[in-house]
Amino acid sequence: MSETSSRRRLSATERREIVLDTAGRLFGEHGYDGITLNTLAAAAGVTKPVLYRHFDSKRALYLAVLERHRADLDSFAPRIPIEGTHRARLRTVLGAWLDYVERHPYAWTMLFRDTGGDAETEVFRRDVHSRARDVRGEIIRSLNEVKIPDREIEPLAELMSMGMGSLVVWWIESGAATRETLIDALTRMWLSLLSPAEAIG
Repeated sequence: MSETSSRRRLSATERREIVLDTAGRLFGEHGYDGITLNTLAAAAGVTKPVLYRHFDSKRALYLAVLERHRADLDSFAPRIPIEGTHRARLRTVLGAWLDYVERHPYAWTMLFRDTGGDAETEVFRRDVHSRARDVRGEIIRSLNEVKIPDREIEPLAELMSMGMGSLVVWWIESGAATRETLIDALTRMWLSLLSPAEAIG
């Protein structure tokens, strides 16, 4: 039996996921304006007509990549353990977040480096930022030991969201710190915000 005939035929769903993964990587590396559909199709191992069966434009594909990231954001707050010290609970959720960053580094470069596309694309990027801020707000509320006033939650969540986003872009691009160092630094930052001073040490 030939290699071609023995190769399992991919389902439409599997092929779509390959296209999304490839597009995320290329958009992360080159930005919206630096990629063509021809390049995307070739890198994903599909023809351009096959690509059009799943996405009718480059913008639709770009937004689909961002939409998948936005949907993934909802998985982080529920990962906070119910029991354990603040430090241990934080390290668990931060470790899960960095696992995701390592699997999907393009998401942060798309959000924090790319400015390409039209007005709709920019609105969508801002919407993903907004969802990330909401998730950070949920985590602050869940772990808040110092009774931070509710009116401060949103601005603090924005500060944490932008800071963590910029940090992982730096990490992805420079490789200047180990994963464990990043978790240590992020844990220190979160504990300084959420725990009484005597519990931070």
